[in-house]
Amino acid sequence: MGYFLAVDAGGTKAEFLLADELRELSRVTVSSIKRLNATAEDAERALNEATERLSALTGVNLDQVAYTCIGTSGNTVPLVTDWLRENFKRRIGGSLLILGDVEIALDAVFPGARGVLVLSGTGSNVAGRGEDGKIGTAGGWGPNLADQGAGYWIGLEALRRGFLAIDEGKTTELLEKARALWGLPTIKALIEVGNAEPKPRFADLTPLVVECADAGDAIAREILEKGGRDLAYLAGLVIERILSAEGARLGLPPVAIAGSVLGKIARVRETLMRALREKYRAIEFVVEPSDAVAGALYRARRGH
Repeated sequence: MGYFLAVDAGGTKAEFLLADELRELSRVTVSSIKRLNATAEDAERALNEATERLSALTGVNLDQVAYTCIGTSGNTVPLVTDWLRENFKRRIGGSLLILGDVEIALDAVFPGARGVLVLSGTGSNVAGRGEDGKIGTAGGWGPNLADQGAGYWIGLEALRRGFLAIDEGKTTELLEKARALWGLPTIKALIEVGNAEPKPRFADLTPLVVECADAGDAIAREILEKGGRDLAYLAGLVIERILSAEGARLGLPPVAIAGSVLGKIARVRETLMRALREKYRAIEFVVEPSDAVAGALYRARRGH
């Protein structure tokens, strides 16, 4: 009997699913194994915990795994993918496929089928598949180059827009909230932390942006709404590629929404959907939660 390992390696946690040809055997969740979000030591500790727990729960030696599929944000970053390849090969048998987290989420909602998925959690990405079966993406170039509308981007924008507000003579609670959250004595200390290396966990600031927006802070609202519009723009790029390749014969592909930001922050989600509806009046949305690791299992069982 063959065994298959599926992994959703997100920015804050990693979910592992071990299965055979017919059924799921066990799932475990550990802290992040993504090297952009964890030190090598912490990532290795989490991976060891996951593999040991899976073996203990199922009695399966992971040398027996035929195929592993990992979906991760930052799959275009060598630091992330090189670490995954090296460490999984040392612990788990069989072949290994590394995909973007948006690709496994796409297959969780539209397994092998036509559709577009917009993903925004700690990072963001958009993927779509047309009638020809080819997957195209937009965004996903990492936190410093892209990740529009994601948790990291929202937190970083909170500081950028907060300090710009000082220059503009505008009022916002974002900087004071960030200072308090990180336990810093002064705004000057916030400047130092915001520019430090290694970078602080900007995504941790996302809840306070939502809090400020809900309390009427105009700048916080602008940040969240811009995130939604930016994600809609990326989705539009993928939709247009699909329509161009198909000659618009099949109409608009359905669009699914996934990730913690789009799932929990209504202002980002509703702005995204409104912007897409303005451009594509007949668009259909799938808003049910995406079980991304199930998409990774779909790909692992297919072997590609």
